[in-house]
Amino acid sequence: MFILWWIIVGIIAGWITGKIMSGGGYGVLMDMVVGIIGAIIGGFTMRSMGFAGSGGMLYTILVAVLGAVILTLLLRLVTKGRVRQI
Repeated sequence: MFILWWIIVGIIAGWITGKIMSGGGYGVLMDMVVGIIGAIIGGFTMRSMGFAGSGGMLYTILVAVLGAVILTLLLRLVTKGRVRQI
């Protein structure tokens, strides 16, 4: 059930990140994947900084969005801002 929760939160975070970040985005499916991976990155980052993992749904979504934004910035640095739309 824990993994399903992070997938749902990641999908929400990917959608929010797609709306926050300027540019064309990566498409609906890739935004969801970035959100899921970003949720994992955000959770790891917050735990390594000493913040507890208990804060409710809003805290979880905010952490996931933070991770997804960081991942999106890193992806844009690696791809030099190129976005492929299908």
